[in-house]
Amino acid sequence: MFLEQNREHRGFIEVICGSMFSGKTEELIRRLKRAQIARQKVEIFKPVIDTRYIPEEVVSHDAHSVRSTPVASASEILFYAGEAEVVGIDEAQFFDDGLVSVCNKLASMGVRVIVAGLDMNYLGEPFGPMPALLATAEYVTKVHAICVKCGNLAHHTHRTIDNDQLVVIGETDSYEALCRKCYSESRQKEF
Repeated sequence: MFLEQNREHRGFIEVICGSMFSGKTEELIRRLKRAQIARQKVEIFKPVIDTRYIPEEVVSHDAHSVRSTPVASASEILFYAGEAEVVGIDEAQFFDDGLVSVCNKLASMGVRVIVAGLDMNYLGEPFGPMPALLATAEYVTKVHAICVKCGNLAHHTHRTIDNDQLVVIGETDSYEALCRKCYSESRQKEF
């Protein structure tokens, strides 16, 4: 019973957020691999719509990877998490709003939950369940990319293709990281 009570007090949520190309997934993988080295039971999830790279792996832009389970909805994470001590979730912005309650439930059960995702969409607006996750997380890490136009810190994801759908899965062929000034200038040219 002491172990169960102790585990319940260990649970918390960590959020890693930022623009595309800022190293969110790389940082997620780094934290998950450290948990694996510590011999903790780790489960990793990503949305099924993320079809880049390998379907059953979370892969960073610099080709680091870790095995994962693709799921269609946030509720599936609870089903597959099992006895995990650490749960990693990549591309959180693509999940439904139920992700917030799933993360909070896991943390209340004593699980360390590490979530990575875009905090803003290509329009510069809060993206999916990320704002609520940022509000409820115990720890938040905001990472930055480098602006491809001027070299300053970038925190905006700018879409470079003509497509106004909110979700367009892509890489450097569709997006670039921009600082506030360069993003504003690029958005003004589009109108």
